[in-house]
Amino acid sequence: MDVNLKLQLLGGLSPAAFMKRHWQKKPLLVRQAWPDVMPPLARPALFDLAAQDDVESRLVVCEQTAQGASERWRVRRGPLPRRALPPVSRPGWTLLVQGLDLHVQAAHQMLRRFCFVPDARLDDLMVSWASDGGGVGPHLDAYDVFLLQVQGSRRWRVGRVKDPRWVADAPLKRLSQFEPEQEWVLEPGDMLYLPPNWGHDGVAVGGNCMTCSVGFRVPEADELARDLLLRLGDEDALPSPLYRDPQQAATDAPAEVPPAMLAFAQAAVQRRLADAQWLARALGETLTEPKPQVWFQGRGRDHATRLGSVGAAVRLSARTKMLHDPRHIFINGEAFEAAGRDARLMRSLADQRRLPAAETARLSPGARELLDQWLAAGWVEAEETTQGVPP
Repeated sequence: MDVNLKLQLLGGLSPAAFMKRHWQKKPLLVRQAWPDVMPPLARPALFDLAAQDDVESRLVVCEQTAQGASERWRVRRGPLPRRALPPVSRPGWTLLVQGLDLHVQAAHQMLRRFCFVPDARLDDLMVSWASDGGGVGPHLDAYDVFLLQVQGSRRWRVGRVKDPRWVADAPLKRLSQFEPEQEWVLEPGDMLYLPPNWGHDGVAVGGNCMTCSVGFRVPEADELARDLLLRLGDEDALPSPLYRDPQQAATDAPAEVPPAMLAFAQAAVQRRLADAQWLARALGETLTEPKPQVWFQGRGRDHATRLGSVGAAVRLSARTKMLHDPRHIFINGEAFEAAGRDARLMRSLADQRRLPAAETARLSPGARELLDQWLAAGWVEAEETTQGVPP
């Protein structure tokens, strides 16, 4: 992607200008960011998807109490069979389906329109279907979000949040105090970008409202440190010294942890963290680790080898996470050292999520063998329309 090319998606801004002016700084409303946009799937298919065990879904219902004096919210997590969903004509309910890009190719392609943000930050595409008046209440997110209207209309109220406290004992996080600064009704093709921690409240206008939300990963420092430290035991590249205590004196408190052992432990952790190559490898593996509900369906080693042997064009599975750094290629939680032409080709596969047949043919035998393994595992898919590739 040419990051200096002006895009209608960003209201005539280039990705470079958008990232400089708006990213994590201020909202941006773009009318007709995506003209003639189509929902990534129809409503019946979305409802069917929400019933599957491997799909993360939620039903949010807002009911008015007697005389409309207050609201009562209900939340149910999936799987959600069709009988669990209210009639589409009933107002005030919303179906949320997370990670639609993992299950629907059109949603995956929609998500790739935002690849001017590093893949290490890009998380998933969530779709929200709502009946008239449906929404999840005023809230804020700790991450950036693009809100693309793909069907129907939704009224958005947004504003900076002075008091970020939530409604106590509520089934979902809603701001107890929210004073919107701006308000817009988004029609199909319109898009709203919001930085982290901007309050927003979206309510469907007229029903049959579908909004796609592009969300981003925001690793929390302690959580990331924990994930990295868990990988300490997975590496044995460095010689590991054994604990020695020739100066240990006799003790009358045998249950006390020796101070020298604490110092040894601190030095061991600091020594590993000081190894920049280990840290880079561990980070790449962590960032590409598939989510727990993600699984792959392989095609079998024999099939994969036949495809690889003829140099078929390949593309990454929509569920595959692939990143790179100057020394490594990372894919689905695994790391591989790469250099030279193989590294350039594998980085191209990671960036473009596709490698043409002419490029796969240029891989070394070792890299082709690795590609065959990924094909067999279902991490990579062959474009079997390539001439000469067996079915």
